[in-house]
Amino acid sequence: MSDSNVQCVILAAGKSTRTYPLTVTRPKALLKIANKTILEHTLDNLIGLVKEVIVIVGFKKEMIIDYFGDEYRGINLLYVEQKEQFGTGHALLQAKDLIKDKFIMLNGDDLYSREDIEKCLEKKYCVLAMEVDYPERFGILKNEGKFVKEIVEKPESFISNLANCQAFVLDKSIFDIELKKTARGEFEVIDYVNALAVKEEVEYVVVQNYWQPVGYPWNILEANSHFLKSLTTKIASDVVIEENVHIKGEVIIGKGTLIKSGTYIEGPVIIGCNCTIGPSAYLRPDTSIGNNCTIRSEVFDAVIGDESVLKHHAYIGHSVLGNDVNIGAGTVTSDYRHDGKNHITVVNDNKIDSGRRKLGSFMGDHVRTGINTSIYPGRKIWPWTGTLPGEVVLKDKMDMALRPK
Repeated sequence: MSDSNVQCVILAAGKSTRTYPLTVTRPKALLKIANKTILEHTLDNLIGLVKEVIVIVGFKKEMIIDYFGDEYRGINLLYVEQKEQFGTGHALLQAKDLIKDKFIMLNGDDLYSREDIEKCLEKKYCVLAMEVDYPERFGILKNEGKFVKEIVEKPESFISNLANCQAFVLDKSIFDIELKKTARGEFEVIDYVNALAVKEEVEYVVVQNYWQPVGYPWNILEANSHFLKSLTTKIASDVVIEENVHIKGEVIIGKGTLIKSGTYIEGPVIIGCNCTIGPSAYLRPDTSIGNNCTIRSEVFDAVIGDESVLKHHAYIGHSVLGNDVNIGAGTVTSDYRHDGKNHITVVNDNKIDSGRRKLGSFMGDHVRTGINTSIYPGRKIWPWTGTLPGEVVLKDKMDMALRPK
C-alpha cells in the first residue's frame, strides 16, 4: 500500500539519440508500447505504492507536461526541468528541494514490474538488479552476500552477472554527498550509490518479473512482445466486425473501430480506437496498431503509431512506425539477412549488433513512402522524410524535406 512519506523520482529529461528517428520529435518516455506510453506503464505500476511522483523533464518537456498534467490516477505529479544534460546524478539533483525523505528513483525510459518495485521499497536502501548473460555491456554489481559494495560500469573482467537496472531506493541524505564529474564530464547516480555503500548497508533485489530497458529502437519490439503475451481479449461494444473476418488468439480492439471483410487477425494483437482494418488485411502476432489508423496490408511484430495509413497491400514486419506515417502501395520492409546472421545497425555512427535475426525498419513521424519502396533491414527513416516510387532504401534516410517551413 502507499506510504505518504515515500516519493518516486522518474528521470525523463534526456534527448535519447540512440532511439532516433523515433525520438527526434518526442521524449522517449512518450513512445508507446502495447498502445501505452512508457511513462504510463511506470505510473500504473506505482499506483498504491506512492502518492507523489517528481518527473525530471528536459527535451520537449511541454509534451510530457501537456500529456499527463498534474495528476495521474490519484498520483500527484510534479515536474522539474533539467535545463542542461550533465548526467543522471545531475538530473536527480534537480529534485533535491522537493524530496521529503525516502524515495525510489526510476529511469523514465525503462519498464519495471510492480512486484519488483514493491520488493525494493521494503528495503531502506536498495538497488534493483537483473542476472544477465553479457555483464560487460552493463553496470555490474560487486556484492558481498545481499549487500552492494560497488557498481562498476561495463567491467573488463568478470565481477558478477548482476546488472544495475537504474532503479534505486534512497533518501534525502544522499545529497550530502558531493559528486565528481566522470571522464565523460557528467555526474552519475551510481556515484551516489557507491558513496552511500561505503557507510551504509545497501541491499539489492534481483528482478523476478521483468526489466525492459529501451536503449535502442528494436527494444520497443521486445517490450511490445512481452506485454502482448499477457493479453486478454477485450473488444469494445461498438466495434463493427463484418462477415468473413477471422480472429485467432487474444486481441484488444478499441472503440469505434471497423474490421472489414476478409481480414485475418492472429493474436496477440492490439488495435486502437477509430481504426479501419481491411478489407483483406493480415495482422500477425505481436502487433500494436495505434488510434485512427487505416490498415489494408500485412503487419507482423510491429508497432504502428496513431493516424498512420497502410492502405495498399504493403508488408511491414519487425518494424516501428511513428505517428502520421503513410505507406505507399507495395512498400516492403525487408527483415532477414540471407546469411541468417544478426542484424548490425548503425547508431550514432557506431555499428551495433541488434541481437535480432529479424529486423525491419524504424520510421519517425510523418514519413511518406512512395509506391513499391523496398527498405533494407534495420534501416531508419527520419521524420518528414519521403521516398520515391520504386526507391530502394540502402542506408538510413534523413533528408526531412517534407518538414513544414
